[in-house]
Amino acid sequence: MSDIEKGSAGSHDKETRVDAATLPAYEAGSVAEAQQEDFMTRNGLNLASFKPRRFHTGDGTEIERTMKSRHLHMIAIGGSIGAGFFVGSGKALHNGGPASLLIDFAIIGVMMFNVVYALGELAVMFPVTGGFYTYSTRFIDPSWGFAMGWNYVFQWAIVLPLELTVCGFTVGYWNQDISVAVWITIFLVAIIIINVFGTLGYAEEEFWASAFKLGATIVFLIICLVMVLGGGPKGSRYDHYTGAALWYSPGAFANGFRGFCSCFVTAAFAFSGTELVGLAAAEAKNPVKSLPGAIKQVFWRITLFYILGLFFVGLLIPYDDENLLGANPFINVNASPFVLVGKYANLTGFDSFMNVVILVSVLSLGVSCVYGGSRTLTALAQQGYAPKIFTYVDRSNRPLFSVLAIIAFGPLAYVNLAAAGPTVFDWLLSLSGLAALFTWGSICLSHIRFRKAWALKGHSVEEIPFRAAGGVWGSWLGLVLVVLVLIAQFYVAICPPGGGFNTVEGFFVQYLALPVVIVFWIGGFIWKRTSWLRVDQIDVDTGRREHDWESINAYQAELAAMPAWKRWFHKLFV
Repeated sequence: MSDIEKGSAGSHDKETRVDAATLPAYEAGSVAEAQQEDFMTRNGLNLASFKPRRFHTGDGTEIERTMKSRHLHMIAIGGSIGAGFFVGSGKALHNGGPASLLIDFAIIGVMMFNVVYALGELAVMFPVTGGFYTYSTRFIDPSWGFAMGWNYVFQWAIVLPLELTVCGFTVGYWNQDISVAVWITIFLVAIIIINVFGTLGYAEEEFWASAFKLGATIVFLIICLVMVLGGGPKGSRYDHYTGAALWYSPGAFANGFRGFCSCFVTAAFAFSGTELVGLAAAEAKNPVKSLPGAIKQVFWRITLFYILGLFFVGLLIPYDDENLLGANPFINVNASPFVLVGKYANLTGFDSFMNVVILVSVLSLGVSCVYGGSRTLTALAQQGYAPKIFTYVDRSNRPLFSVLAIIAFGPLAYVNLAAAGPTVFDWLLSLSGLAALFTWGSICLSHIRFRKAWALKGHSVEEIPFRAAGGVWGSWLGLVLVVLVLIAQFYVAICPPGGGFNTVEGFFVQYLALPVVIVFWIGGFIWKRTSWLRVDQIDVDTGRREHDWESINAYQAELAAMPAWKRWFHKLFV
């Protein structure tokens, strides 16, 4: 610890601050104990693996740090890409048109760039095992932290049946005679099997699934470029140059300003899970080294996957195509615009290939649902915000009861058998999409208040080893965009894209997440009886990671000697 840090820590010992006992454990437990386990126990393949593990005395039950840099990098670049991007984008295209789709995803992309950088700065300073919602508890208000923690658990618990829902009608592309329940069951069992292997199972599955999604998307972009230029097979829609023709007829925008605003919730849902890299960092062997590089990969995901991918989709699929999700009252097996490109191009097998990509993505994000929800639930229990049973971590490094609690929501997908698929899809998508916005706004606000408290306690920005690219202003931009998107979605909840005014049911389909968050916030206040923290009450010392400043300063000196363009390249990408 530097002299400045020591002085600051000592001079503020008697200040009013958040009780350190209420904060979660910040250091990893005994890795040596984990390494003593045999292969079968360590990987959850025998009954002994279900026995409890306690890493140290007291209530803090820690999860072993087993993730490597390659895991974090791939989780960052492709981990959360699933139904929202591949299927939900079709609904957004239908409601708002290609220009609205592109602009809205770009706005959410700018928001997420700042959110993830803010999260990276906080995670390097305060590596919290199990849930970055604790930054809300520490820097904003313990009651709000309670709300954000349960909101995040709720978000992933809802996304799991949503992803399974998409599985059902995606597989129906090949065979519509088999009941959707069969496919839901198969994918739910697959998700359970992967979670048997704990953190390492999640990390390895995400690494290979993300690599596959990345490669498939690059292939898709190349094929789309050829199609736009008229290189498609003879007799297909794309056997002649089309360029931006669909932006003129049927048009770039659909349903006016209402259609534009309606795309935001789909974009928010598509980006849900981007913040998981910060959650996973707490289970990485060396997050100080691996997290900054992983955070910077988010730029490539935003640019390569979302912006370029949806730009080409808008050039090749008209927004009034009857096969898009939302164009008719029944889920269509062709609902993904990515599948439709292959079908309309008459490329034999390409539509099926894209369907396989979607299925891998859905399975991947389904596993992420269980991972993100269970780790957050365990952190809530450690902090006294959830029943103590959820602190249970077994000898194979699984928060067992938390995992089971999230998986228990999976069967909600079977509601498809009794209700119209799109209705279920709308409820689940809106709930999860808006829930994510509250999480992202809280991360930005936590970063803003951390910086204020950091300065108040006499620290300088130079003492922060990894700093957000946009600084505090980037977090303000992210927070403002979150508020504007929430306002836009409120407008859509009242005035839907089709015209007129919404029914009460229609309003809550679009905006149910807000009352859910308010209920959680009130519950947290009743439970903890805490209010908004003053800046002088915020503790910036307890649990702060000790950094190797000699190595950090040497690296910064090396950067300073580089040309300006190279410094910016390293700042944004390396």
